[in-house]
Amino acid sequence: MTCPNGNSVEVEDLVKRFGDFTAVDHISFQTRTGEVFGFLGPNGSGKSTTIRILCGLLHPTSGRATVAGYDVVKSPELIRRNIGYMSQKFSLYADLTVFENLRFYAGMYGVPSSELRARIDWALEMAGLRGRESSLTGTLSGGWKQRLALGCAVLHRPPIVFLDEPTSGVDPLSRRLFWELIQRMSNDGVTIFVTTHYMDEAEYCNRLALMNGGKLIALGTPTELKLGSIQGALLLLECDRLGDAIERVRRFEGVRDVAVFGNALHLVVADAAVAPAIRAALEADAISVTNLQAIRPSLEDAFVALTTRRTAGSTAEQSP
Repeated sequence: MTCPNGNSVEVEDLVKRFGDFTAVDHISFQTRTGEVFGFLGPNGSGKSTTIRILCGLLHPTSGRATVAGYDVVKSPELIRRNIGYMSQKFSLYADLTVFENLRFYAGMYGVPSSELRARIDWALEMAGLRGRESSLTGTLSGGWKQRLALGCAVLHRPPIVFLDEPTSGVDPLSRRLFWELIQRMSNDGVTIFVTTHYMDEAEYCNRLALMNGGKLIALGTPTELKLGSIQGALLLLECDRLGDAIERVRRFEGVRDVAVFGNALHLVVADAAVAPAIRAALEADAISVTNLQAIRPSLEDAFVALTTRRTAGSTAEQSP
């Protein structure tokens, strides 16, 4: 079941306080049926608290939220029957086989006995676990455990699935295969609500919400966030003496921000035309520049720019 207007999750002016601390601060958003909705933010930004509210595990302090058409305050039990949930810990029983874990979770989710075998067969096929039914779960690799955990979470065919850092600690190939499963579920009309720290994974989402300091600071498609986050132009700088280069370009007029990306720097500047002057200034300080060019911002650039801007704004508000 989904909301009559096609929104699987609706959040309106949601607030959660713990004493004097505001973990979720007046946020509002909606997800659409069959959408892969990415929920991003640094640690402590309010993501996990929001998800716990949406899963019916926490009551909000104020505001309103519905999941699959049910109010999180009035119908938490109905919500838990209509969602799947998977975390990075996987919540599997290592001393049970793959089949036994699936059978256990089928019972937990109330799958009718008449449908049990068919649902387990479907989960095995969906997760690519056919032939591994008798394997002890504790002997499986991280990637296989990940697929089994997803199979357990969706045995009851929920319309909405919450995935909380589901690929943390899993190798790149397993992560890619897992996202193929997510896309197939989305194509079948399942709404996927996912948190991740991997920016390459965030690119797979239809839309992204970015949390920081308990507030929702950005919402849009990956392209919208990338193009709308940088106030000015973005330059890629590759050079030696990276530490010295950071200090030098920070003092340069027209440079608004500097961030380290691997063995290079990303510079936010008012105008890309300032690049030749930056190169000349660095080389005058005996810093050898191997590459300096304008580039399109990545999601990581957008993430850094938006959270830095929000943090700077909050600090300014608190200053006397």
